[in-house]
Amino acid sequence: MRFAAIADIHGNHTALKAVLDDIAALSIRDIVNLGDCFSGPLEADQTGDLLLQLDPKAERTVRGNHDRYLVEKTADQLEASDAHAHRQMSPRHFDWLRKLPFSMIWRDEVFLCHATPKDDNLYWLEMVSPQGHVTLRPQDEIETLAEGIEQPLILCGHSHIARMVSLSDGRLIVNPGSVGQPAYDDDAPFYHKVETGHTMASYAVIEKTEHGWTPIFRNVPYDHMAMSRLAAANGRAEWASALATGRV
Repeated sequence: MRFAAIADIHGNHTALKAVLDDIAALSIRDIVNLGDCFSGPLEADQTGDLLLQLDPKAERTVRGNHDRYLVEKTADQLEASDAHAHRQMSPRHFDWLRKLPFSMIWRDEVFLCHATPKDDNLYWLEMVSPQGHVTLRPQDEIETLAEGIEQPLILCGHSHIARMVSLSDGRLIVNPGSVGQPAYDDDAPFYHKVETGHTMASYAVIEKTEHGWTPIFRNVPYDHMAMSRLAAANGRAEWASALATGRV
């Protein structure tokens, strides 16, 4: 089995198109999506149209926390990135979002969720210190969050950090990184920054071999400056910086 995993597109249609072209060039047909599809000051409408073509029945996509905000909150309750996406989205995009499950088991062997199996807004593989340092979460905490999951391969997103962690029983957790947002800052649980330091769109190719599951992390160049200029035009300087430099 060989497939691609994407996550955290955040309305970056240009990055998503580049990733899908790269996947097609590798002759990979199966793609799973770990959520946070629309939120951002970019092109939620075009992103949505592409995703509906990719997974029209929402059979290979799970819901991210920002996807949940878009269907659970009213327009006046949304933060800036979600509000921008909400204004661009059509009823068909909202209908698709409402179909997305919190988590799913794909092909009996792969567990999919956006962040963790019980919380869509908690980093699984990382932790944030009160000083704002983002570091690898202790192994015992990672394993505790994986209790009850029987599948040998576990996929998550949310932190935008491409990473894999082996569990003591041989299971593997993989975060493919972010397609559309290479850096951001957040104030929960403490103020912190996540910065990849590059401007490419990230995803993972994952293959089952005789030696087990093998992820290959891929980074795809695209016209990131066009997206940076769009973010700036929409009044989001921090997004413009992140897209232009991979830093905030």
